[in-house]
Amino acid sequence: MSSFRIGHGYDIHRIVPHRPLILGGVRFDTDYGLDGHSDADCLSHAICDALLGAAGLPDIGIFFPNTDPAFKDIDSQILLTRVVAELQSRGYKPVNIDVTVIAEKPKIYPRLGEIKAALAVSTGLVSDQIGLKATTNEGVGDLGRGLAIAAHAVCLIERRD
Repeated sequence: MSSFRIGHGYDIHRIVPHRPLILGGVRFDTDYGLDGHSDADCLSHAICDALLGAAGLPDIGIFFPNTDPAFKDIDSQILLTRVVAELQSRGYKPVNIDVTVIAEKPKIYPRLGEIKAALAVSTGLVSDQIGLKATTNEGVGDLGRGLAIAAHAVCLIERRD
């Protein structure tokens, strides 16, 4: 017998100068990045929260607090791998994830394949189990003015009894 659960995650980080920009484990060649304690990969953080939420677990900030120096500048793919391992220890496995990145810059579309490949490694999924889209915020708010990047993620997990 199996049971399925759905989770949603959201993350947003401000753009700052002189920091690497990493989205979905892929580094972009820019002179700006996202502000945060870890590498600030909002795409991967949204996925972490979606997976944790589906399992009824606390959010990423509880598992990897920004007050812990161990997580300073940590690669978010490591965090995502740990989240998947936590789910597996509780009898769950990811079935699929679907992510939307909201960014005025940089252009995400040319790197979608690389991002999906990086996420596949971190989650144990295959490329066709990962949906990935990018959109803009049409000039509205901080996202639309290019001052931040955000991501929404949904996932389906399965528990086998």
